[in-house]
Amino acid sequence: MSAVHVRSAVLADADDLAGLAALTFPLACPPHTTEAARAAFIRDVLSPERFREYLADPARSLLVAQVVDLPDRAPAELAGYAMLVDGEPADPDVRAVVTARPTIELSKFYVHPAHHGQGVADALMRVALDVVRNGEHVSVWLGVNNENARAQRFYRRHGFTAVGTKHFRVGDRLEDDVVLEHALRTAG
Repeated sequence: MSAVHVRSAVLADADDLAGLAALTFPLACPPHTTEAARAAFIRDVLSPERFREYLADPARSLLVAQVVDLPDRAPAELAGYAMLVDGEPADPDVRAVVTARPTIELSKFYVHPAHHGQGVADALMRVALDVVRNGEHVSVWLGVNNENARAQRFYRRHGFTAVGTKHFRVGDRLEDDVVLEHALRTAG
């Protein structure tokens, strides 16, 4: 028997986060994304050094999911991670379509492929949305590649709706993302 445990990431998780990110990011890329573009993105955005920066940034909240074997509760490798980024959206396309304020970005949300379909993503999303609800935010938004139908179905199942589009750079190519927003409550 096992259970999913979601907790706040700590600095000691940086190397494991980078390893998980290097494994999972390519799975979310469209088929035409080159290996060189994926490698450059991983090097520039998902390295252990970058995760140490993210973990030290007070505007970011990183969560990690682990599958814990019961009853011995043995430590487990990371099964998934999520990163929330506080602040006004920098992208003008996003600012134009995400209307509920204040908002927070669900910047990263990935699960190890060995744990797909085991409830890890659902548990991680529940905790991420609880973090947002417990703050001052009235909405959360994210961008997902327009060709990633599986991820879009997952996000819609958790209350996100498509509100627009934006671009996302991977290597030297601009990809098209669907912008999804989840309004949690009204401002006031």
